[in-house]
Amino acid sequence: MRNVNSNCWQMLNCYAVAFFLVLSSSSEVLNASVGDVDPRYRNCVRQCEETGCLGEKCFPNCKFVLDETPVGHPWDMLEPFYTKWKKQECQGDCQYNCMVDREKEREILKEGPVKYHGKWPFKRICEIQEPASVVYSVLNLALHFHGWMSFYNKLSLKVGKKTTYEYAGLWHAHGLLSVNSWFWSAIFHSRDCRLTERLDYSSAVALLGYSFILAVLRSFNVKNEASRVMIFAPLISFFVTHILFINFYKLDYGWNMKVCVVTAVAQLAIWAFWSVVSHHPSRWKLRFIVLIGGLAMFLEIYDFPPYEGLLDAHALGHAITIPLAYLWWSFARDDAAFVISKRIKNSKKSK
Repeated sequence: MRNVNSNCWQMLNCYAVAFFLVLSSSSEVLNASVGDVDPRYRNCVRQCEETGCLGEKCFPNCKFVLDETPVGHPWDMLEPFYTKWKKQECQGDCQYNCMVDREKEREILKEGPVKYHGKWPFKRICEIQEPASVVYSVLNLALHFHGWMSFYNKLSLKVGKKTTYEYAGLWHAHGLLSVNSWFWSAIFHSRDCRLTERLDYSSAVALLGYSFILAVLRSFNVKNEASRVMIFAPLISFFVTHILFINFYKLDYGWNMKVCVVTAVAQLAIWAFWSVVSHHPSRWKLRFIVLIGGLAMFLEIYDFPPYEGLLDAHALGHAITIPLAYLWWSFARDDAAFVISKRIKNSKKSK
């Protein structure tokens, strides 16, 4: 027992140290966007948006905006959605091509790549802005959907009239939020604009917040409905308020990252603690989930420039969460089987 407690405290201490390191550096990393304050880059973007062209290359979206905009009228006074979308597309085309030109100049001067608007310079493939992240997001989505359906099918076979799994509804909600989050992740990395950015961030916060609630309820074996409501209410209120804040007041990247990091570390710490002190037959899967989840979290913070303009730390973080999705739903199926079989054994003993 002493060795178990020792291992548990060592694991929790590691996550505590990681938490403070990540939290202290998150603002500095997120604000390090050198490229978009470069005067040459900004002049390039401004001229491109005014003329609709960059050298001999012209952009149809910019031409639409210039043709449809009356003199003396700002873009926001025109037909709301379609015109604003075209404006963002024009802006995105200009920013991307100016970034490419500026990075070529930096390469000639033997200078390393820098971030533009918080992102590394990527090579587009078929107009997809971050191809690797899109592919890995789609794979995560597919695995979560498959895992969710396999959990549902196994539960349908296992659960009878006298045997129930109290956490089934929680896992189904988690499956829905996972599929939703990875769907918007794929859309956002395909085309970054104000709408897709907020949908991606909101979905990610919703998934992280709910995953934390799930960790609390399952690890502490909370079955009573009143107790669940007491846990749910304040946490749901906080995460809903945060989502409303970043959507309708201010998208503060530093604050949003801190909320996500605190939530992720707390969730991983709870699962780590439970995997050590419990006697669950699949606790080893939880330990791998904690390890992979911790590594993915670090890659979100301590990033590096994209290799060959395609694979950066963020994309790599999405890649290593692919096996995490498989392990996660494998654990959910094992947990359902464990809880149900344990209840059946207890009912037989009572007879």
